Amino acid sequence: MIREEIKAFQPYRVMEGDYRIWLDKNESPYDLPNWLKEEIFEELKELPWNRYPHITSMPLREAVADFYGLSPKNVAVGNGGDELISYLVRLFKGDYVITTPPTFGMYSFYARLNGTPVVEVPLRGDFTIDGDAIAEKAEKAALIFIASPNNPTGNLQPEEELMKVIETGKPLLLDEAYAEFAGKSLWELVFEYPNLIVLRTFSKAFGIAGVRAGYMIADEQIVDALYRIKSPFSLSTITMAIAGTLLRHYEVVERKVRMIVEERERVRKALGEIAYPSDANFLLIKADAYDFLLGKGIVVRKLSGRLEGHIRATIGRRWENDALIKALEEFSVEVGGL
Repeated sequence: MIREEIKAFQPYRVMEGDYRIWLDKNESPYDLPNWLKEEIFEELKELPWNRYPHITSMPLREAVADFYGLSPKNVAVGNGGDELISYLVRLFKGDYVITTPPTFGMYSFYARLNGTPVVEVPLRGDFTIDGDAIAEKAEKAALIFIASPNNPTGNLQPEEELMKVIETGKPLLLDEAYAEFAGKSLWELVFEYPNLIVLRTFSKAFGIAGVRAGYMIADEQIVDALYRIKSPFSLSTITMAIAGTLLRHYEVVERKVRMIVEERERVRKALGEIAYPSDANFLLIKADAYDFLLGKGIVVRKLSGRLEGHIRATIGRRWENDALIKALEEFSVEVGGL
């Protein structure tokens, strides 16, 4: 009864258990302040919970559009960025999608789930994309996935290399889930290049991963096509209200982003050469210390493949980061240096 290809899929799993420090999911370490939660609660009390939400999530699309100064026709929203990725792989004509490993694994997951082959154009040694190599493979591509800053390496992709890909005219999903921590975005190019789709999320810098909301900015025709196949009523009234409130209080987000970036640079300096430079809210660390850290009650992300022997650690609160630094220093002594 079950499709044979599904039997080969490995379900997405995260670490569970009673650990004291969680630095594995790139979440914000800061919850919303109580005064802001109270404002949200007051708004939620006035909303009708017995009615379906807007069929195409227009309240949040309008809030995002107002934030950027564009039309809601250029905005689609989803139950996290993942939902939008899952629809986009079904939208365009072509023989395959292109990914640039090591990168976010869900691009390949949703492509394979849709029965679409995946062509990989690996990142260069410094984890930057090779725009010429991607362009060479682009002719029969349905969709190209590029993350900037990239997960799990943390680096922004060079604009000149991205432009080589954009100028192929092929649909490009530029995943900017961590753009707030980099202070750089290419979303305005959407109006010059209708093949460009910029994906953003409320889960990282906005600090509402538990709410599940993401959005994309794209050409009107792409947004219109997506809503032709997207499930109706897919974003709850509650989710839209919370995300919209955060957009109106963006100063709260900015303050937390500054704190995380300052901590990121402090931790990177403390770790020295084993920590790669990062434009995101995490660090790629060259240390095979996953099990050691777990023994200290610290959960990070264990990497494999080309990044075997590396870990990815989310930037947490200062005391959590101090515990990570101390534990890695102890690991270095135990293994005789890193």
